[in-house]
Amino acid sequence: MRILRLIKSVFQLSILVVMLLVVPASWAEAQERPGPEQVVNYLQESLIKSMREGGKLGYRGRFDLLAKAVDQTHDLDFIARTTLGANWTQLSAEEQRVFTDVFRKLSIGTYAGWFKSHEGERFEFIEQQDMPRDQVMVRTRFVQSGREPPVRFDYVLRQTKDGWRIVNVLADGVSDLALKRVEYRAILQRDGFQGLIDMLKEKVAQTEQD
Repeated sequence: MRILRLIKSVFQLSILVVMLLVVPASWAEAQERPGPEQVVNYLQESLIKSMREGGKLGYRGRFDLLAKAVDQTHDLDFIARTTLGANWTQLSAEEQRVFTDVFRKLSIGTYAGWFKSHEGERFEFIEQQDMPRDQVMVRTRFVQSGREPPVRFDYVLRQTKDGWRIVNVLADGVSDLALKRVEYRAILQRDGFQGLIDMLKEKVAQTEQD
């Protein structure tokens, strides 16, 4: 019986040790996930780095640098679906994949084409606001050199299985998502799916020349 009690005690101790190992790890993982402000800050630090090293990196280098930042800060799948709205469900699985892939390249390429040289510009955090549907807005401004007025960049984020992700960007109050909705849906209705893809690919090519 002493042996039985000893085995039982060891078994209980083993369970306790496993619980002590697993619970703190899960808690630590949750604690280490960046919040909305940190997600936006990581993106903006990457954009500034792209500007400072823009000449040395070239377009391809800036694209590769920002690809990681965009993938880790944006919910591109959600943005792509939302952009097309009800039209999304009318596409085949392959068409959805193609659209999302080209949309991603354009999103990264646009950043790489815009943020390519640095003359003292910087981002400044303004505030974080709660929004409907459990979303959050992080308000910032892009301070330019000289007498150019600052540009306000507001980021809307939602919680995903991978943490907080950007789902919309507003520049001086103008929604990038809203503009894309109007443009992309109109082209899809007028020129069909291939017409939309061709237009997006043209835009990707233009970012390399900016």
